[in-house]
Amino acid sequence: MSAGRYEGLFDKPPTLDDFMEAARAKGLRYKAKLIKSGDMLELEIYPINPVWKMREGLKRAKALAPSRREQQNLNHINTRKRVSRLIHANFTKHDIWVTFEYGHEHMPVDLKEAHKHLKNYFKRMRRHIEKNKLPELKYIYVTERVENNKTGKVHTHHHIIMNFHDRDTAEKLWTLGGRTQARRLQPDDMGLEGLARYITKPETKDHHRHGAKTYATSKNLTKPAIKTSENILPLSGYRLSKRRIERMAADENNAMDVIANCYREYNLTAPPKVRTSDYAAGVSIYAKMIKRPNWVRKRSGQ
Repeated sequence: MSAGRYEGLFDKPPTLDDFMEAARAKGLRYKAKLIKSGDMLELEIYPINPVWKMREGLKRAKALAPSRREQQNLNHINTRKRVSRLIHANFTKHDIWVTFEYGHEHMPVDLKEAHKHLKNYFKRMRRHIEKNKLPELKYIYVTERVENNKTGKVHTHHHIIMNFHDRDTAEKLWTLGGRTQARRLQPDDMGLEGLARYITKPETKDHHRHGAKTYATSKNLTKPAIKTSENILPLSGYRLSKRRIERMAADENNAMDVIANCYREYNLTAPPKVRTSDYAAGVSIYAKMIKRPNWVRKRSGQ
């Protein structure tokens, strides 16, 4: 089973009985995936050969046809994950993020025109960078074109994260009016997750988005590093027997201790998330971690 499909299948907050039934099923094998994005580390554990509880389980796994609302929610979650990983893999507290709005006379008629404006902005940025012999520009941006359901007014603005340190110049090179705001990136105990959530926030009942909320990146971004292994936690040597999976799923403290001992350079941002399925045996476990500041690995024997 692929990682993408397990997310749709294992979607049920478990009870204690679920833990016992799911984790002890015969024939289960688990895959562990480790996703490293800069200072952020994500761990996904899920069955690679689920044991179906009933005939309908196999049908559900083959189809996994969510409703329109479910699909929109899944798409939003996946977009947020991709954006968060790219941010953590490429940007640090030394970089900036900016928000650009428009003056009334420059308001774009659609997303195509808004993206053309950004293309011209990045041309000006690159000319400045080349002239001053600065590092190659890297960026990720999200464009919002939102209609207020009450007033009917459409508002377009851009959020851009980039490895450019001069906030005054970044604002000056935006020439289409409106408010501009440049800020230094400020990681917290969850890294830059808060920023990723903010710029990929979903629609609300009062605001409708014209076209999909889009994000785009420069072509030179570093991709997250992914390691997978079967029945073992990557980079740790910790073997994932069914008994150990059962203990981790049933006991939050046990799961936190295992993960903390296997990845000592990192702090968990929240307790691991455990899910079961109505259709298949097994459990899924997800954990997100942020690298400890000023971590120094101790030499053996010390």
